[in-house]
Amino acid sequence: MKRISCLLFTLLISYCIKAAAVDTITIYSTAMQKEYKCVVIQPTVLPDKNAPLPVVYLLHGHGGWYANWIIRVPQLKDYADQYQLMIVCPDGGYNSWYLDSPLDSTVRFETYVSKEIPAYIDAHYNTIKDRKARAITGLSMGGHGGLFLGFRNAERFGACGSMSGGVDLQPFPKNWQLAQKIGDTLNYAANWKNYSVINVIEDYPEDSVAIIIDCGNEDFFINVNHALHEKMLKLKIPHDYIERPGKHDWNYWRNAVQYQLLFFRNYFENSRK
Repeated sequence: MKRISCLLFTLLISYCIKAAAVDTITIYSTAMQKEYKCVVIQPTVLPDKNAPLPVVYLLHGHGGWYANWIIRVPQLKDYADQYQLMIVCPDGGYNSWYLDSPLDSTVRFETYVSKEIPAYIDAHYNTIKDRKARAITGLSMGGHGGLFLGFRNAERFGACGSMSGGVDLQPFPKNWQLAQKIGDTLNYAANWKNYSVINVIEDYPEDSVAIIIDCGNEDFFINVNHALHEKMLKLKIPHDYIERPGKHDWNYWRNAVQYQLLFFRNYFENSRK
């Protein structure tokens, strides 16, 4: 009985140590004058506990929230250990598309996620404070956000990615409350072009960005992702592009995120050389 009690105690301590790697914090947005929660995943196994870490910002999709990723993919804790990096999962609102809305001054998620959150993370955690140690990616709406914010804020992010991303908003004028954020297609047609990743890439940053794009061939976003890939080839923008069997679901994203994190880990390591 004593041995069983000791074993249970040991297992409990091990669980608590591992659980301590996942923090839920609150980060205030000055731009929106509102607090939002955020998940921070830190590696628990560190060769050098004093060494600062690179950070991957991982964005949720439409209708999601800050805890989406860690609930659906608890293996993120293992990946943080394996790849020796921090993973930060912000709250991007129900349907923000990670934009600073030109119509609604209360929606400033580009500013919040690309500027305010990294500033807070760098101030409160032991991070490498350099664009070459920051990456941003996400799924669906967050895939749009990963590339949109990565290109438009390349002074902060050296790498960016997308999983099943809505990388062109123009074919979906009646979906996902997009018109609430950027206006209707008749009176605000320019917004639909200017806020779509497929057009944002035309302004490729002077400081090169490492890019990974991943989409399942049964996904309803596969056509816009393939068109983005073809356009990037024509513009000679270096990127990794993956099309493989899969739908727009968590089965696909659980698999995709591991390879995206490996891609960013390799980028971080090569950037130090």
